[in-house]
Amino acid sequence: MPIETRVHGADGTVSQTAVDVDAEVVAVPVGSGPVAPAAEVARSLPFTLDELLELHRAKGEPGEITATQVRLGDRMRELLLYGVGDAAPADLRKAGAALARRGKGRTALVAGVPAGDLAAFVEGALLAGYEFKIGAAPAKKALGTLAVLTEAGPGADAPAIELGTARARATALARDLANTPSREKDPAWLAAQAERVAADAGLTVRVRDEKELVDEGFGGLVAVGGGSSRPPRLIELSYLPDEAADRHVVLVGKGITFDSGGLSLKPNDGMKTMKTDMAGGAAVIAAMSALRGLGVRARVTGLVAAAENMPSGSAMRPGDVIAHYGGKTSEVLNTDAEGRLVLADALAYAGASLAPDVIVDVATLTGAAKVALGLRHAALFTGDDALATALTEAGAAAGEQVWRLPLVDDYRAAIDSDVADINNIGRGGFGGGSITAALFLREFAGDRPWAHLDIAGPGRATSDDAELTRGATGYGTRLLLTWLTA
Repeated sequence: MPIETRVHGADGTVSQTAVDVDAEVVAVPVGSGPVAPAAEVARSLPFTLDELLELHRAKGEPGEITATQVRLGDRMRELLLYGVGDAAPADLRKAGAALARRGKGRTALVAGVPAGDLAAFVEGALLAGYEFKIGAAPAKKALGTLAVLTEAGPGADAPAIELGTARARATALARDLANTPSREKDPAWLAAQAERVAADAGLTVRVRDEKELVDEGFGGLVAVGGGSSRPPRLIELSYLPDEAADRHVVLVGKGITFDSGGLSLKPNDGMKTMKTDMAGGAAVIAAMSALRGLGVRARVTGLVAAAENMPSGSAMRPGDVIAHYGGKTSEVLNTDAEGRLVLADALAYAGASLAPDVIVDVATLTGAAKVALGLRHAALFTGDDALATALTEAGAAAGEQVWRLPLVDDYRAAIDSDVADINNIGRGGFGGGSITAALFLREFAGDRPWAHLDIAGPGRATSDDAELTRGATGYGTRLLLTWLTA
């Protein structure tokens, strides 16, 4: 759902701003130690901030909150001493999220923010207030207004507030797309959302329907989507900067709008989160939505390979052989390894027709990546060290961590096929399911710089934590935007 909290810079003092905007809550930062701030609001208290922090055994850790009441103007207000740790970007992101959660149900909160990455603070606050609800409205709405005060002043703060807001809104869009139930969300619906985004964000868009996919040889998309009554689509979004582009980047997203496993049917518990199996495609669409507003200098093309993987009499079968875009063939040994089949078409098309300088694909691809790295790190695969460094640094700055895993050439034999060029699942005796999946994709990526992000772990959250909310996380959106704006 659209982010409802409004963030703006303010001048003066926390106390006076609280009176001016009629805020119910005011907040001042506490560093590690804890280190109490020299806050003018403390003059309205019958005790010192140090005494309050000592009473509650506060440590000033990011996300920690110590509360009391204070009279400002003609009314009582809640005073929050919120931990910011060392005020690193990750600390401020977590601190902003904690304030936003505490501010739910309130109309306004005024916060003093220490020097540091204000954009991270803003995006943490906005994303923590995100909600996706179908039905009755939540008991407490998101915080209405967040007024921030820094030593730099509102004029200097404005660009950082705009940046944090842009990244948060893009991430919220990715969450909305992935959280939408698959009863509504089919490939045509996802294409329509991309067309709406294109109209709003100054992009061009082309959507290939099932007939065009057949005619142009997108065999992976056609095969995966063949079991559903709702046919596949290939979505192509294009962004051209206002000035000459310094490079051409192609982003490729997995867009499986629901994954039942096909004839290799998943158990019921395995299907419950499969409306989010297009989280990679959502991240690509969302990142594309913010490019013009952020002034990205690269030309960027976003491809989303959208299909619904369902069992039926027309579904692909284990043992089938697919001819992908460009002619390479793959043998289907497991219909639940469908994501790589649609990504293969998109990667081959990008290399053959778009002449990119670099390709990055994003996909909730393998449970093996989730087992290896858990719920907070994506698996990064690439043979290009410079690209690996750039994406790793962007992920760290954006709060979306990656960990590089190897493309083990000795495992290439795992995807050999007796009847086709390769197989889609990896033969027994090798293990490394996320690696063999990445090796499969490498077969279609060509000889240009390419990276694969397996976001099966961080693409979904099982509970609210810091800026993450339960359900789709929008993972990859902020990473891609940070990388593209570097």
